[in-house]
Amino acid sequence: MAACGGGDDGPDDAAPSSSSAAPSPSGSVSDPTGAPTGDPTGDPTDAPTDTPTADPPSGPPRAEAIVTGLEAPWGLDFFADGDAILTERDTRRVLRVTPEGEVTELGVVEAAEPTGGGAEDGLLGVALSPTFEDDALVYLYLTTAEDNRVVRTELRGDRLGEDLEVLLDGIPNGFIHDGGRLEFGPDGLLYVSTGESGEPALAQDRDSLGGKVLRLTPDGDPAPGNPFGSPVYSYGHRNVQGLAFDDQGRLWASEFGDQESDELNLIRPGGNYGWPEVEGTGGAPEYVDPLQTWDTDEASPSGLAHADGTLWMAALKGERLWRVRIDGRRAVDPQAFFIGRYGRMRTVAVAPDGALWVTTSNRDGRGTPAADDDQVLRVTP
Repeated sequence: MAACGGGDDGPDDAAPSSSSAAPSPSGSVSDPTGAPTGDPTGDPTDAPTDTPTADPPSGPPRAEAIVTGLEAPWGLDFFADGDAILTERDTRRVLRVTPEGEVTELGVVEAAEPTGGGAEDGLLGVALSPTFEDDALVYLYLTTAEDNRVVRTELRGDRLGEDLEVLLDGIPNGFIHDGGRLEFGPDGLLYVSTGESGEPALAQDRDSLGGKVLRLTPDGDPAPGNPFGSPVYSYGHRNVQGLAFDDQGRLWASEFGDQESDELNLIRPGGNYGWPEVEGTGGAPEYVDPLQTWDTDEASPSGLAHADGTLWMAALKGERLWRVRIDGRRAVDPQAFFIGRYGRMRTVAVAPDGALWVTTSNRDGRGTPAADDDQVLRVTP
């Protein structure tokens, strides 16, 4: 467990960090210009710096429980009618949840038995096909005995297909750092976050799928134009569990730090985000610095969502929901809400009606569950 680190999904008693980066102040902006380094060629993040700035959010958000009594919910996406599809990491159940709190079990996915004891593997991310109304395809990220992989199946009525089509396998798996987020971009391509499975060197190995953001076609092939002719889109990541596109089509990612700095990154193709050579800011020019960093006691960031010029980031160890405003190329004005009120927060997603759905993660072997855990909360920004 020493490799897990205080800023990750794990306990506080991890071994000291070996990173050469200096600690970053809580909520600091790593670059006063907000301009990431790296090769901008063909980069959807290379938008003009004078993009319109959203008005600052006003007032605190409000939360109410939609459903309670879940077991470590992890992945979340929405049907067009406003219902959600939800995965439970350890039970491997896939659920449909209505805004009124009605829960229907769609199936139990065949995956490796959960490791337990605070492990991070299991049934993780879920995403519905961008053309779901036509093809009824559901994409899942799961652990097997050999690896992590991306699969898909059909949903017919209220039953998930038992046959899982493997789109990508060979993603390193481990007790920790399994990544797991799936997100279809505005380009119709599938973006996948992976962790380095507790082996930091994998993050810098471009031949490995660990410690990366991957970009795939809906059929699982490396997307045309990927920087290395492989599924790898960016590398040098420790454990990315949050992906979100803003209204300029730019990809943001939340990433677990080790002992010093959790990160919010703006992803660019071919970018090297430094792990394990650097944690947080202050890397050499060949590394892309994060646009926000947090003390690891305040974050352990997992899910990430964008709404109206604002990023919302769910924090596990920090037990809070962060709101960060996008200002041109910068990520500014971080504010925290619900500190300690609901425990560990895993996933945040924007529902079709504009509300945020946030899942707690207190029955995951690392939290302290209350009687009504785990929950899905509706948060009104």
